[in-house]
Amino acid sequence: MKKILSGLLAVVFACSLTACKKEAEVITLSGKTMGTTYHVKYIDDGAVSESSQKTHEQIDSILRDVNAKMSTYIKDSELSRFNQNTRVNTPIEISADFAKVLAEAIRIHQITEGALDVTVGPVVNLWGFGPEKRPERQPTPEQLAERQAWVGLDKITLDMWGQTPTLSKSVPQVYIDLSSIAKGFGVDQVAEKLEQLNAQNYMVEIGGEIRAKGKNAEGKPWQIAIEKPNMTGERAVENVIGLNNMAMATSGDYRIYFEENGKRFAHEIDPKTGYPIQHHLASITVFSPTTMTADGLSTGLFVLGEEKALEVAEKDDLAVYLIIKTENGFETKMSSAFKKLMETKE
Repeated sequence: MKKILSGLLAVVFACSLTACKKEAEVITLSGKTMGTTYHVKYIDDGAVSESSQKTHEQIDSILRDVNAKMSTYIKDSELSRFNQNTRVNTPIEISADFAKVLAEAIRIHQITEGALDVTVGPVVNLWGFGPEKRPERQPTPEQLAERQAWVGLDKITLDMWGQTPTLSKSVPQVYIDLSSIAKGFGVDQVAEKLEQLNAQNYMVEIGGEIRAKGKNAEGKPWQIAIEKPNMTGERAVENVIGLNNMAMATSGDYRIYFEENGKRFAHEIDPKTGYPIQHHLASITVFSPTTMTADGLSTGLFVLGEEKALEVAEKDDLAVYLIIKTENGFETKMSSAFKKLMETKE
């Protein structure tokens, strides 16, 4: 009996020294949100405080909440209610999340010299790339002029100084579209929930916008592919990046577009002209600590085109990777900050 008891005590003591850790398990969760899909992977080594089922439920709840606040496709979302409101110079209370995303969009507007403008929605809709689903044909100059008069961040006022943030518009038709940044915010919200649950190794992706921390099951930084642009619909890999404690987002014109009279019109609209962008930048990938910032920057920098985007990236020390269309295919360029980032990852 003494031998049995001493043996049991030895096992308990050994367990206490090793914390009796369970074997690490890769948990994979997925679903639909924001008109696209999401994928989450994390390593559960016993330290994660919730079951995978409970975690999945919490992730779905977080993303439903983001949609309920910022979707232009949900008619009674917080954003849609603001867009439908025609009262001018009348501040209305908005949620802290809505205010946070809009404030970051305004900041990125300044960095990208106006190229990211979340009020350009009326023009985007006119071209058939938004909820209005207009016929896929080029608008008339008169139609564009009418919509352009509704565009501009100078037509909204965000006040975050009070106890509750407020937002107002000076033109009744002002319409805000956060699709260029909301997915990134959703990724960050999910990542922060995983942090709260004590997941130290995870990867979160929504519609191609990604944030990762720690390492994958092979003990390497999460391996993320940058897609090679092409016009055939086939998917190929341009480069593979080891992502750790970093977020990334990509914008490009090779997926959503329409053609009229042999001319291709991309879905990215230049808010200064009201026309789809016309340049040789096929895609740009931006790396940043948060996905919200990477998401917004990738859209704004893409609108600027390859030369101006690289100029802004160098000026503001932004890590960007560009794929540019040439007569002989594609070429790549990268900012100094991106080169440094890759050196530290090696």
